[in-house]
Amino acid sequence: MQISDNFDSGNIRVIDASDASNIQLEIKHDNESDFYQWFHFKLQTDVTSTNERQKHVIHLTNAGKAAYVEGWDDYQAVASYDREQWFRVPTTYDGEKLTITLTPEYDSVYFAYFSPYSYDRHQDLLHNAQMHLDCQLQVLGQTLDGRDMSLLKIGEEGEGKRAIWLTARQHPGETMAEWFIEGLLDRLLDEDDGVARALLNKAVFYIVPNMNPDGSVRGHLRTNAVGANLNREWLEPTMDRSPEVYLVREKMLETGVDMFLDVHGDEALPVNFVAGCEGVVNYNERHKALEDKFKAILLSLTPEFQDERGYDKDEPGKANPTVGTNWVGNQFKCLAYTIEMPFKDNDLLPDYSMGWSDVRSSLLGRDFLAGVNHMVDDLR
Repeated sequence: MQISDNFDSGNIRVIDASDASNIQLEIKHDNESDFYQWFHFKLQTDVTSTNERQKHVIHLTNAGKAAYVEGWDDYQAVASYDREQWFRVPTTYDGEKLTITLTPEYDSVYFAYFSPYSYDRHQDLLHNAQMHLDCQLQVLGQTLDGRDMSLLKIGEEGEGKRAIWLTARQHPGETMAEWFIEGLLDRLLDEDDGVARALLNKAVFYIVPNMNPDGSVRGHLRTNAVGANLNREWLEPTMDRSPEVYLVREKMLETGVDMFLDVHGDEALPVNFVAGCEGVVNYNERHKALEDKFKAILLSLTPEFQDERGYDKDEPGKANPTVGTNWVGNQFKCLAYTIEMPFKDNDLLPDYSMGWSDVRSSLLGRDFLAGVNHMVDDLR
């Protein structure tokens, strides 16, 4: 038996893998950071040479000190034999360790915190998109590890056109965010889709599918190559610490922003929700009216969305200005929302075998695009 993480987004440390019924592992910290929770590893075993398949019991021994321990309650890990189809596996948490149990059907199986979105798939997403007539792939600059900060510009600029920005995976372990973008892009680039055609007549989209490619490849939960939490860097980003935010922010200042959606995942809450910028200095009644309308539209479009559970609202003037949604909403006085999806399941529409998944994340992205279409005329 062998356990490894030497691949894109891999994260695990082996303590003892000598006994299949008591495998002891640890999750690694993000580089230069106290954050950890994302795990992704491969178990290589032998199921074909014996007449009886063996149950494997895997203990993540340091789960009790992870970044968001409430995320382990009612959580089920995902596994895959082919790295395409991911399914939930029995998982328990005792307050100290997370225990995953599986009797493998094949010799090699991958486990992860959520369905991974690989760097190769990210590259495929970008380069397939640029093949469409309305799309241009731009490189804003490089990350600290030398990877491209890539932007998809979709639509032609023109007088009166709205500038709609979307970013995803500021926190690299929140892979559902890029699955969301994949679904949204699939619809936006469909020449036969009426919603896409109507939107591109009125707006230009600027989409960053992965804000944190270094952290994604390194197997981080929340930070970039040097331990910077990008969603706390928006007030004063630097090329030395947070070039990802610096480069995107400079492009926003060039294009302007009429609407901003920043896509994330939440460890604890088993629902989909949005969080606005109600605590920023420039927040006003127009902001509130736009937020309320967008939420009402989403509620009418999909039963996957709700507005009863979410984050506490900031008091007036008390919002953290280093957070992306707050900085953009305040700077451009525009509709700005953080979108949050669960790592667990959506309690409103539970799927006991798959939970919240890559596929459901993609479909939600398509639904949100329809919501944007209902809002575009009100953005100015």
